[in-house]
Amino acid sequence: MSVSPQDQARILIEALPHMQRYDEEIVVVKYGGHAMGNEAMAQSFARDIVLMEQTAINPVVVHGGGPQIGDMLKRLGIKSEFAAGLRITDKETIEIVEMVLAGSINKQIVGFINAAGGRAVGLCGKDGNMVQARKVTRSVVDPGSHIEKVVDLGFVGEPEKVDTTVLTQILGRELIPVLAPVATSAEGATYNVNADTFAGAIAGALKAKRLLLLTDVPGVLDKSGALIKELSVDDARRLIADGTISGGMIPKVETCIYALEQGVEGVVILDGRQEHAVLIELLTDAGAGTLIHH
Repeated sequence: MSVSPQDQARILIEALPHMQRYDEEIVVVKYGGHAMGNEAMAQSFARDIVLMEQTAINPVVVHGGGPQIGDMLKRLGIKSEFAAGLRITDKETIEIVEMVLAGSINKQIVGFINAAGGRAVGLCGKDGNMVQARKVTRSVVDPGSHIEKVVDLGFVGEPEKVDTTVLTQILGRELIPVLAPVATSAEGATYNVNADTFAGAIAGALKAKRLLLLTDVPGVLDKSGALIKELSVDDARRLIADGTISGGMIPKVETCIYALEQGVEGVVILDGRQEHAVLIELLTDAGAGTLIHH
């Protein structure tokens, strides 16, 4: 499909107010899911991030890597157990988690952004004491006895403190930080942190203009399956209470609420499988996904 020069110019002019709105602002993008495993989509995502940086937005990329961790554990013959929807991470597993997240995946994303003309810097929560984590405890109800018991998830953590020193040195210098959700505890142990939670903590600490959570669904859907374009925090809590927001979407929305409480202006849950979803959300009138705000 060829676009006339006039149409190209019109598209750019339409993007202008959006560019001005995000000028020099920080946008944290949580990148994961199936969009990450597909090379063509990963390259397209990298170009979008470079374009954001070129329009004077300061992007920070936080990535996950659950499927890739699973693949590597399988290749090495290490059995993985889950409880309360979270991977139980023992000493052997955390080494693999760190290797995959802070190593291969992180550098792959850095490579794609650099190949697209950007200058990405790969880091994890350990670097510069960026994220200090504490151990996560979860309880599950035993289906047989209906007794609630605490599950030891091993080296699974949640952010306790964020030090933005390293990030503030990088941002605004044409460098794009790419962060793996691995952190250290106060005692020096390595913890695997859920990437959504990690992104929420980073966005909150940086007082980001936007946190974009790329998922494998269009956004928050109503009971009939239609996309809800916008929600206040109160609306979101009501939809969780009445069961409209359910399953894996609940922790995502809770991360959004947490980030807003930390000082992020708006959080968007959007479909990472849609090409250029990030640009459609930030630089067009239509937007993409579900915006959650105060």
